[in-house]
Amino acid sequence: MAAISASMVKELRERTGLGLLECKKALAETDGDVELAIENLRKASGLKAAKKADRTAADGVVAIKVADDNSRAVILEVNSETDFVARDANFLAFVDSVISKAFADNQTDVAALMQGELESAREALVQKIGENISVRRVSVVEGGVVDGYVHSNNRIAVVTQLEGGNSELARDVSMHVAAVNPQVVKPEDMPAELVEKEQDIIKAQPDMAGKPAEIVEKMMQGRINKYLKENSLLEQPFVKNPELSVGKLVQQAGASVNSFVRYEVGEGIAVEAVDFAEEVAAQVKASSKG
Repeated sequence: MAAISASMVKELRERTGLGLLECKKALAETDGDVELAIENLRKASGLKAAKKADRTAADGVVAIKVADDNSRAVILEVNSETDFVARDANFLAFVDSVISKAFADNQTDVAALMQGELESAREALVQKIGENISVRRVSVVEGGVVDGYVHSNNRIAVVTQLEGGNSELARDVSMHVAAVNPQVVKPEDMPAELVEKEQDIIKAQPDMAGKPAEIVEKMMQGRINKYLKENSLLEQPFVKNPELSVGKLVQQAGASVNSFVRYEVGEGIAVEAVDFAEEVAAQVKASSKG
């Protein structure tokens, strides 16, 4: 059985909002698997969707570069170890040189992009700054009308591709995607395995127990429809005017959304969280006294 670390418990608490002991028990039952623990907690308690993991192994910035005619854009993530370095002028100049080369070469292969002068520049910067620096990923979006948005702290960037419309609309949609983080453009784009997983979770929730199959099916479909609406770009209320959906906004402009790419610094890279063993011990002690 895997040891349940303080950082695992901390992550589960942050993502679910549940108590210390409940999180420890859930992790013990899943042998330390945080994602499985979240699924089981949702089934057992009707817990709403948990927050996405935001523990990251790196800091850094994201950036975009858009063609003058808005026919193409590049989006890039470059990582550093600390946010202090991510604000350093030398680091930002390196990021600019990388995205400029990626744009010029229309390159999405990081290894190929970094061959030669860029890799030498990266190594020199590592020596100068004293932190590891890495180019993590790069994407090219082209065709139709393309534009993007970078959040002011350079931690979230989005590029949106429209059919019709104009660059201002593409920027507005990109700003919405940065703020709300939809999973897909429209409900039918949601991967079947995610829908099936959500259905299983809904069916296992306590308020479904003992109900006739047809009632369960009807309730489940209503909740699935809500899940799809909340996670689909075109169905979401537009951040700049919540009375208007993004789909309606785009439709009124005689356009449609083909795709979007959203990068957030460090997403999906786990790092050991700050140890809070003392907090855990204190809360366990307090609980045992009660």
